[in-house]
Amino acid sequence: MAAYSRAQLLLLLSSVCLCGFGSVHGLKAASGPAELHNPLVLRPADPPAKDAPAAAAAGASQPRRATGWKLSEEEACREDLTRLCPKHTWTNNLAVLECLQDRKEEIDIAPDCNHLLWNYKLNLTTDPKFESVAMEICKSTITEIKECNEVERGRGYLVSCLVDHRVNISEYQCNQYITKMTSIIFSDYRLICGFMDKCKEDINSLRCGSINIGHKDIHSQGEVIACLEKALVREVEQQDRAHPIKEECQKAILRVAELSSDDFHLDRHLYFSCRDDRERFCQNIQAGEGKVYKCLFNHKFEEAMSEKCRDALTTRQKLISQDYRVSYSLAKACKLDLRKQRCSLDTSLPRAREARLSYLLLCLEAAVHRGHPVSGECQGEMLDYRRMLMEDFSLSPEIVLHCRTEIEAQCSGLHRKGRTLHCLMRIGRSDRSNAIDSVCQNALQTLIQSADPGGDYRIDRALNEACESVIQTACKHIRNGDPILDPILYKKCQADAARLCHTHGWNETNEVMPPGAVFSCLYRHAYRTEEQGRRVKSEKQLSRDCKVEVQRILHQRALDVKLDPELQKRCMTDLGKWCSEKTDAGQELECLQDHLEDLVSGCKDVVGNLTELESEDIQIDALLIRACEPVIQAHCHDVADNQIDTGDLMECLVQNKHQKEMNDKCAVGVTHFQLIQMKDFRFSYKFKMACKEDVLRLCPNIKKKVDVVICLSTTVRNDTLQEAREQRVSLKCRKQLRVEELEMSEDIRLEPELYEPCKSDISRLCPNVAFGNAQMIECLKEQKKQLSQRCHQRIFRLQEVEMSDPELDYQLMRVCKQMIKRFCTEADARNVLQCLKQNKNSELMDPKCKQMITKRQITQNTDYRLNPVLRKACRADIPKFCQSILNKASEDGELEGQVIACLKLKYADQRLSSDCEDQIRVILQESALDYRLDRQLQMHCSEEISRLCAEEAAAQEQTGQVEECLKVNLLKIRQEACKKEVLNMLKESKADIFVDPVLHTACALDLKHHCAAITPGRGRQMSCLMEALQDKRVRLQPECKKRLQDRIDMWSYAAKVNVKS
Repeated sequence: MAAYSRAQLLLLLSSVCLCGFGSVHGLKAASGPAELHNPLVLRPADPPAKDAPAAAAAGASQPRRATGWKLSEEEACREDLTRLCPKHTWTNNLAVLECLQDRKEEIDIAPDCNHLLWNYKLNLTTDPKFESVAMEICKSTITEIKECNEVERGRGYLVSCLVDHRVNISEYQCNQYITKMTSIIFSDYRLICGFMDKCKEDINSLRCGSINIGHKDIHSQGEVIACLEKALVREVEQQDRAHPIKEECQKAILRVAELSSDDFHLDRHLYFSCRDDRERFCQNIQAGEGKVYKCLFNHKFEEAMSEKCRDALTTRQKLISQDYRVSYSLAKACKLDLRKQRCSLDTSLPRAREARLSYLLLCLEAAVHRGHPVSGECQGEMLDYRRMLMEDFSLSPEIVLHCRTEIEAQCSGLHRKGRTLHCLMRIGRSDRSNAIDSVCQNALQTLIQSADPGGDYRIDRALNEACESVIQTACKHIRNGDPILDPILYKKCQADAARLCHTHGWNETNEVMPPGAVFSCLYRHAYRTEEQGRRVKSEKQLSRDCKVEVQRILHQRALDVKLDPELQKRCMTDLGKWCSEKTDAGQELECLQDHLEDLVSGCKDVVGNLTELESEDIQIDALLIRACEPVIQAHCHDVADNQIDTGDLMECLVQNKHQKEMNDKCAVGVTHFQLIQMKDFRFSYKFKMACKEDVLRLCPNIKKKVDVVICLSTTVRNDTLQEAREQRVSLKCRKQLRVEELEMSEDIRLEPELYEPCKSDISRLCPNVAFGNAQMIECLKEQKKQLSQRCHQRIFRLQEVEMSDPELDYQLMRVCKQMIKRFCTEADARNVLQCLKQNKNSELMDPKCKQMITKRQITQNTDYRLNPVLRKACRADIPKFCQSILNKASEDGELEGQVIACLKLKYADQRLSSDCEDQIRVILQESALDYRLDRQLQMHCSEEISRLCAEEAAAQEQTGQVEECLKVNLLKIRQEACKKEVLNMLKESKADIFVDPVLHTACALDLKHHCAAITPGRGRQMSCLMEALQDKRVRLQPECKKRLQDRIDMWSYAAKVNVKS
C-alpha cells in the first residue's frame, strides 16, 4: 500500500464496503498487498458453477499485475464497455464502474460482465486494510463525529458510521470518497453493513432472492430490497402473519430507505422504474436532498406517469408514512421543530409510533394551532405530506386494512386524487345504519386529523379541483373555514359536546341540534366560569383539551368580524351607522367597542360578550398579537406559551408598554383595549375573577370599571385610615385592585373621572405631550395654577391619593425605580416617598430621582393634606392652633402652605406636641436648604429673590444660599410680606440651630466640643452656643463666632419690628 499516494488510493478504491463478508459467505479475505492490488482474486467457499463461462472463471482466478489493471481490458465487459461508455472513461476503473452502475443488468449488461463487476466490488470490500484508508482520508472528520470516533476498528463499522453521517462531512476529500462509496454500497444489499445478517432469513422465506454468492450474481441487487419493502408495507396493511418480517430486519429496511432518502439514485428499484419518468417530469431537477423524490411525488397521478414508477413511488410513500425519516426533506426541515415542540419525547408511546408520519403531523399541527412558532420551511413540508395523505388513501395502512370492504363495495375505481377518501366520508355521513364499519370510521377520522384539511382547503386535492372557480370568486375573502370541519376540534370536544350539549352525532345535521349550534354551545361553556356570582361546577365546564381547541377556532375567526355570524347578524345596523369606513380586518370590532354605549341592545350584548372573552384570552385579538410579537417574545413568552390564557398575557403587555421592543401598533392596541376595559369591569378578566364577590357585596349596581375601582379602593383606604380590625375587601381582590390602580395611573385616559374635566386644559396647556408614561398627568401637575377649577380639583384629589400611596405615583416610581431598590427595599409601599426623602442627599442618589423627590416635596408643602405623615402627627395641633385657616379652606383647593406656616410659628414658641414638633422640624430643615419647599416664602418673596438673590436662586444645588441671602439683605427687602417671612425664619432658627444650615455648618465643631451633652431641640443647643459666645474663657471658631454675632443683630432687629407691629 505504501507505493500508492492518497490520490491513487482514492482513484483505485471506487467504493469501500460497509462490512467484510469473509465469515458470512465463507470467503477468505485477501491477505496481502499483492492480492489487494488485484481486485479479481476471489476464493469462494463453494466450487464455481458448472455453467460458469471459462473466460469469467479465468478472469476471476488468474493473478494480474500488481499495478495498472483495468476493467476495460477484461474480455467479459469489453463489448458492453465499448457500447455503453465513452472512450475517455476506459482508463479509469471508477469511471467505468459508474458508467455501468446505472445500467439495467438483465437488459443492458451481459451476465459475465455482471459477475465480473460483482467480484470486483466484493474483493474491494473484503479487506480490512481499506478501513485504514478511510481513517487516513477522513482523519479530521472522524475526530469531529463522536459516534464514528468511538466505533470498534477492524470490523467495517467505521465506514458504515461515515455513511450514516455523510450529511455532516465537510472535509472535501472525505466527502467525495464517502459519496462515491455510498453509490456502490447501495447497489447491492449484501454490501450494506449488517443488512444481510439481519434479513437473510426473511429474504429466503419471502423468496426475494438468493443470499448465496455464485457466478451468476448480477452486480446490482436493488430488486431484493424492493421486494422486502413491499413485503413490509403489505404486512402492515394486511396484518399477514404468514411470513412476518423480523423486527431487526424491519428496522434495517427502514434504515436503508432513510439512508437513500437524499438521492433517488440510491433507491435502485425506484431509480430503474422511474428513469424515463424522471426525464419526462423532472428533467431539470438536480439530484440530492430528496428533490427528485418530491418532484415525482407531485406528478404521481399524471396520465403520463408509468405504472411501474407510480407503484415504486407509492411504496416509498408508504415507508414514509411508517417512518417520517425516510423523507429527507421533511426530516431535515422539521428536525429542530420536533425537538423544540417535544414531539419525540412521549415515553408512553413505543418508538415506532413516534416515527409515524401521522404522529409527527399531529404534534406539529397542535403546536401551530396553539400559536407556538414552527418554522416556515417545516410547515411547508407538512403541507406537502398532508396533501399526500389526502391524495392517496393507500398511504394510510389503517384505511387499507380496516376499510377494504367499504372500498371494494362502494368506492372501487376511485383511487386517484383523493376520491376514495371522499367516497368513504360520504357514506360515513349517510343516514343508512351500518353504512361504514366503526373501525373504518375511526381509521378515517385518524387520517383526517393527521392531514387536517380543515386547516387549509388546498390539502384536499379533490375539493380544490372541484371548487377552484368558486373559491377564486365567491369565497375569495374567506380565510378560515367552518370550525365543524376542523378534525382536531371534533376529536378533542366530542365527549364535551355529548356531555354539555346533549348531542351524540355532532356532524349529523338535524333540526334539533345543527352542527353550528354545537360549536355555539361549546363556545358558551368555554368561558362560563361563574353563574350569578357563583363558581360553575367543574362538571359543567369544558375539558382543558377542548377549551384549547375552541380558543384556537376563536383566534382564527377573530381576524375578521365577517367570520363571526352572530356578530354580523346582530350588529348590521350599527356597523353601517358607526363603522362604514372601517373595512380592514379587525377594525370593525374595534369600532363597535369604541361605540359600545351607543349600540342597540342586541349588538351591545354580543360585543360586550366578545370583549369579555378577549379580556380572558387576548390571543383572540389576532391582529394585536401579531403587532405585539416582539415584546411578547422578549418579555411575555412564558405566559404566551400557556395553552389557556387567563388574562396574564394582556397584563404582561400593559406592564411592558414602555420597553424598547414595544412598537407603536402594539402600544396603540394595548392602550385601546385598556380604554375599552374602563367601560365595564367585566372586561378585565383577572379583576372580575378576583373581586366579583367583593363587588356584589360592597359596590352593587356599579358597572363601570373606574367606578368599581374607586368604590373598592375607597373602602380599602377608609379601613386602613380607621385602623379597622379586619379589611372588608378580600386579600385576593386587594392584590388585583392594586394592579388595576397601577395600570390606570399610567395614562390619564384610563381615569375618565380625571380625563373628562381636564380635556380642555390638556389641549390648552399640554398639546404636544404624550398620554403614556403618566406624562400628561405630570404636565397638568406642573401647570396646576393655570388649570380650570374642575380640573384643578381632580388633580388635587389625585395628588392626595398619590401622597398617601406613593406606589400609585407612576412617574415617581418610574424615575426612582433603581433608587427604591437601592435605599427602600425594606420600606412599606406607603412609606416609599418618606424613605426617598430621607436618602435624598446621599452621594449615591440619582440626580433625576433627586429632582423628582424635590418636586414631590414642593407639592406636599403646599398643603398639609398632601403630607399624610404630618397630617397624622399633627391631627390634634392643627385644629387647636390653625382653625381660622381651616375655616377659610375649600375642600379641593390648596392652602398654599398656610397651615404649615402656622405650625412653624408654634414650633418657634415651643407649643407643639412632640410628634408634631418632630415633623415640623424635618420640614424646617428641608426648606432651610431649599427655599422652594417653603410655599409662603416662595409666594411672598419671589420678586425680592429675583432682585437681591438671583445668582443664589440660579444655583443647581440648593444648600440654603437663597435663605441666607434674604437674611443678610433683610434691611433691603421692600415688601412687608416677604420681610415678615424672613423674620419668621430668624425666629425659627433661634428655636433650633438645625433649621439654620449656614449657622449649623459654621458651628459644627463648636457644637461637638462645647454642646455635645445638650439634647437638640427647643433652642437648647442655640442657647449653649450663645453662652459660649458670652464666656470669655471659651474660644469659638472665627466663622462660628462671626455668624453668631450676625444672628444676634438680626434677632435684635426682628424683635424691634415685632414690637412695632
